[in-house]
Amino acid sequence: MNSALKNRLFYRFHHLRDNFYMLVFLLASIMVFAVFAPEALSPGVLNSMAFQLPELGLLTLAMLIPVLSGGLNLAITYTANICALVAAALITTLFAQWGIGGSLLACLIAVACGALIGALIGTMIAWVEAHPILVTLGAMILLRGIGEWVMRGGDISGMPPLFASIGHGSWLGLPIPLWIFAAAVLLWFYLMHYTRLGFAVYMVGSNSKAAEYSGIPVKRVLIWIYMLSGAMAALAGLMMLARFNSVRMGHGESYLLITMLACFLSGANPFGGFGKVFPLVIALAALQLIASGLNIIGANQHLVTAIWGIFLITVMVIRGMAGRRH
Repeated sequence: MNSALKNRLFYRFHHLRDNFYMLVFLLASIMVFAVFAPEALSPGVLNSMAFQLPELGLLTLAMLIPVLSGGLNLAITYTANICALVAAALITTLFAQWGIGGSLLACLIAVACGALIGALIGTMIAWVEAHPILVTLGAMILLRGIGEWVMRGGDISGMPPLFASIGHGSWLGLPIPLWIFAAAVLLWFYLMHYTRLGFAVYMVGSNSKAAEYSGIPVKRVLIWIYMLSGAMAALAGLMMLARFNSVRMGHGESYLLITMLACFLSGANPFGGFGKVFPLVIALAALQLIASGLNIIGANQHLVTAIWGIFLITVMVIRGMAGRRH
């Protein structure tokens, strides 16, 4: 058996294994809440989850690509907030009389702002060779400071009806945000498995030096990685704007830990080079179910945050032990 076939079989095995583990985790979560909190599986709660999952899911997709490259993007939530702020400000001032066309143009500008923020972060990481954690942490603090200075503790509300129809509407019996999230998942799947950029992302995450020697423009790839991450974070910000009908700094702040947890729980290697999109979706569904179940049984929000931290530490310990065995 040649090495290429061995690598392909290894790849397929780990892909199926991660899908299987995530399905088991999801089914176990369902069984636990079916016994101890059956109301967590009621149609009303599941419908509410279907509206909440997409914004968390989009942020997690924004986190996934940097993780696959061996990095991290700690600025996704504040990128989302800043881009939503840009869209809301344009819609309520310059584009107030432009109707639906003005709203769509404002959304495109907001996504472009997210891509620009990500490109600047990627440029710092690629050309200055600063560590992604330090660069994105600095970007997070900078964006938060700018947003709070602009907002001064307030918010912008009163979005056009288009946003309410997107944030709370349904199509073919499913929430519109869920359709948008499904489209983003398919886009990410295609990008990572059927394009040169996706191949380059995995190569850079596996070994950036080897990727560079093989002719991959590592610096350019890193800029693209964080630019796409920023654009997806901006889309998540627009989703939160549509659901809350307002924007303020701090929306989705608690999602950052969950996005990292979902990435690592789904099998993504924290050092880069390995991770899949579909196991990530299953992990998100399980985590959203757990969060909703804990809220229904009246768990304190601080306790829920502590549980996410315990989950993340446990996952990393298990992954570390499994890595040593192999």
